[in-house]
Amino acid sequence: MSTTLARRTTAAALGLATALVLAACSNPTDGGTTEVADTSGAKTKINISADQNRITTGKVDSIAAEVPEKIRKRGTLELVASSGSAAPLTFHATDNKTVIGVEPDIAYLVANVLGLKPHINTVSWENIFVGLDSAKYDAGLSNITVTEERKEKYDFATYREDNLGFEAKKGSGLKITGPEDVAGRTVAVGSGTNQEKLLIEWSKENEKAGRKPVNIKYYQNDSDTYLALQSGRIDLYLGPNPTAAYHAATTGKTEVVGTYSGAGATLQGLIAATTKKDSGLVKPLADALNHIIDNGTYAKVLGRWGLSDEAVTKSEINPPGLPKTNK
Repeated sequence: MSTTLARRTTAAALGLATALVLAACSNPTDGGTTEVADTSGAKTKINISADQNRITTGKVDSIAAEVPEKIRKRGTLELVASSGSAAPLTFHATDNKTVIGVEPDIAYLVANVLGLKPHINTVSWENIFVGLDSAKYDAGLSNITVTEERKEKYDFATYREDNLGFEAKKGSGLKITGPEDVAGRTVAVGSGTNQEKLLIEWSKENEKAGRKPVNIKYYQNDSDTYLALQSGRIDLYLGPNPTAAYHAATTGKTEVVGTYSGAGATLQGLIAATTKKDSGLVKPLADALNHIIDNGTYAKVLGRWGLSDEAVTKSEINPPGLPKTNK
């Protein structure tokens, strides 16, 4: 990893870990909230109830006019996100029905700017891309990383930095800084994710260097993964750093023992709104994202979920992403 990227990623991860010093559970008598301490030590309550009182913004006619006519006439923006529980990114409120998190909040703001009613569909991870391919959904906002491989089929409008976290059982003594630290370790990861791609590359690198490969494991849901982590069947879980930090802070049973850019050793990873290539939607999405960045509502949403350290200053269309071969 380059020195500049290493410092940037480490600073972001440390800031995020500090921000996500959460109480162990929500307070049912207080409308369903979780307490979060920011980097200054001041405490803020995160609303995890169904009554979200989301931050809103106004329609911008000039940007709304860029939306393809078919979508404008429909009046709704069909959005898709993963059905897996991944607080504080996308998860269910205390009613176990309402989809909440930083991703839905950003999706709502974008729809506001475009003058459309947001409709969030939750599906399994692989079906996000199946639905985008078939044009069943207009855009995916589900912690999707820009990768060079994905750019062959999809267009991207970036809106957040992508940092990954290695989560271990608390007190494990592990520290992950590079491929050699996971040699011979049993590590769980989500199938079809950029985390999986990076882990496979690290395993190959270990083998080439004469070290043991990574024993990669896959689980159907987070509860199975964390049960395996607590029982010692796996050493580590590699996933989005916000999710790892949130889980570690709320349960007190795990800890983040290493972070890494979602785009590899030399590039800061980026999360993006994802559309089918040449759908005509990526420019209005990027323009809407830049509008909410400029008017301050974007910063309010990130602050609301303790993710201010993952903010970007501009939405980019199809920037460099995770290389096909991460060297």
